[in-house]
Amino acid sequence: MNDSFDAINMNSTSVEVALGLGGTIRLGTSAVAVSDLMVVFEAITRTGSVQGFADALGLSYRAAWARLQVYETALGRPLVHKTRGHGTALTPFGASLAEAFAAAAAGLEAGLGRETRAVERRLRELLTGRTGVLTLAASHDPLLVDVLAEVGGVELTVTGSRAAVERLLEGSVDAAGFHCGARGPAAAGPPFSSIDPAAGLALYPLFEREQGLLLAPGNPHGIRSLNDLTVEGVRYVNRQKGSGTRDWFDRMLAEADLPASAIHGYAVEEFTHQAVAAVIACGAADAGLGARAAAERLGLDFLPVGWETYYLAASRSLAASGIDELVAAARARAGGLSGYRPVASEAK
Repeated sequence: MNDSFDAINMNSTSVEVALGLGGTIRLGTSAVAVSDLMVVFEAITRTGSVQGFADALGLSYRAAWARLQVYETALGRPLVHKTRGHGTALTPFGASLAEAFAAAAAGLEAGLGRETRAVERRLRELLTGRTGVLTLAASHDPLLVDVLAEVGGVELTVTGSRAAVERLLEGSVDAAGFHCGARGPAAAGPPFSSIDPAAGLALYPLFEREQGLLLAPGNPHGIRSLNDLTVEGVRYVNRQKGSGTRDWFDRMLAEADLPASAIHGYAVEEFTHQAVAAVIACGAADAGLGARAAAERLGLDFLPVGWETYYLAASRSLAASGIDELVAAARARAGGLSGYRPVASEAK
């Protein structure tokens, strides 16, 4: 054990990981690393000279030319050519290959950003021995909020389900909490269908929850169906665009062949189940779609419309300890609360 290394690592204040496009091009028995070619293309394009490529690799001019010739021989095509009065430029072949690499890198940018974040977090934990704060973008849920307060170590940003998943996919958060109605993510379309184990993402079903219409105490308008929301004098309070609950309500309207314009208050939006319940409880609205738990907390009536699964998604590269604790706590709590029920325990 090297104590000096331990001291250096434990005192590290900055951890930075850079992941990029890699791989190998093989033509017959020849092979060239993609990262090496990208250095060539970037340096020649930026500096217009072989010297720029030499400087990038810390080589002499002659050694850089020799390296270029090795690459060109392996690919069977020239990559650069001298131009009168303009130094060195990429050949049409080299320029086209550079464009292909750039397009590939752009296509992988979101995934690489997400995995970079996960590796940085894991490395920081390994070096310091401390679990860092987990950043979570999630659709609001009363049970989840209580669990996060219990386990600690999580920085929560409440957002819509779509935005939560998009933030995970682009690598700006460690994990996403979301729901997409009675359908699973694969059937819900983008961005939910992008949560794929083949893309390095783990999907954890946390719990099932009952959704329905939150109604004023005693249900004074006698609301028994979606059509009753169109009756004159009934005021609805909606969830924000992009939330899973809003998407579910819009699907219900479409299935009932009801236009949004028929719902008085459709444009009135709140960002959490609790906020919708509070608006109804104070008499500013008569109905809104939300979780049974929110209705019961504020003494509202509740008209069930169905059950859905609430999910947590995160990179498989993320250390499992923090995620596992959160998942276990949420599942344990779901078994004893009205409006919730447990789900299968395995991640997908």
